[in-house]
Amino acid sequence: MRPRHLSLAALLAAAVVLLSGCGTDPDASDAGLEIVATTTQVADFTREIVGDTADVALTQLVRPNQSVHAFDPSAADLTALGRADVLVVNGIGLETWLDDAIEASGFDGVTIDASEGISLLEDDNPHVWTDPRNADAMVNTIASGLGNADAPNADAFDANATAYGDKLTRLDDWTRANVDTVPAGDRLLVSNHDALGYFTAAYGITYVGSVIPSFDDNAEPSAAEIDKLVAAITATGVKAVFSEASLDPKAAQTIASEAGVRVYSGEDALYVDSLGPAGSEGQTYLAAQVHNVTVVLESWGVTPSPVPAELG
Repeated sequence: MRPRHLSLAALLAAAVVLLSGCGTDPDASDAGLEIVATTTQVADFTREIVGDTADVALTQLVRPNQSVHAFDPSAADLTALGRADVLVVNGIGLETWLDDAIEASGFDGVTIDASEGISLLEDDNPHVWTDPRNADAMVNTIASGLGNADAPNADAFDANATAYGDKLTRLDDWTRANVDTVPAGDRLLVSNHDALGYFTAAYGITYVGSVIPSFDDNAEPSAAEIDKLVAAITATGVKAVFSEASLDPKAAQTIASEAGVRVYSGEDALYVDSLGPAGSEGQTYLAAQVHNVTVVLESWGVTPSPVPAELG
């Protein structure tokens, strides 16, 4: 993927905002820890870790149902980044716009790479959070980094991370128990783009293919790639194609129609690159994962067991 660059207009606008704000906030030096998190997932993890700590402020850059690949920071985003003490990122090259944003904002704080230490798939797929066990590792990495940056609140961060980690364990157990009810040969999945590798590997699911055969959801499938996927769907017996909430469903709908299978879109779409807005079934990481597992199981003809109360 070629790195995206911030527009000149955005950089100039950011510079105006940054300069106009200098020296105008007498309380700025007394503010608590200021955190900027890039993606919806790492922002959600960070919120869980911070909890109700009063003197910590969190700014999330990528918005709900927004593609992280197509993200272009606004002047306000750059201003928030410029004054942040800590930047929490997914890493592994997912945020292709990040280096430009850091340079434009003047950020010189601590960066926490939430994916540090996670074993990657051979293709270095950056969508590590789709496996809840990786999400747990990310939470612990973020908590440790925040504790180092804000020692007085380190114990609270660790306690919150442990409590949230227990929920992630329950999520993994619930997912595994339900997926294991499906014969291995019937665990087939087709989605919008190559973002579910860690999820499928974790639960023994065969990933038949993607509408967009790329990590970048901005890519366009060729006619040959569409024909190849339709043939694979027909040959393997896949029953559904899943769109993603942050993407236009037209390509997925076209392929599903050509293959004669159902398309899951709209409220049934998967939350992958981005979580959903407040009030949606993907408003948090836990809610999004429960939603995704539920609709995938239903596409296989399985009614999932009741969701553990702590995940509701």
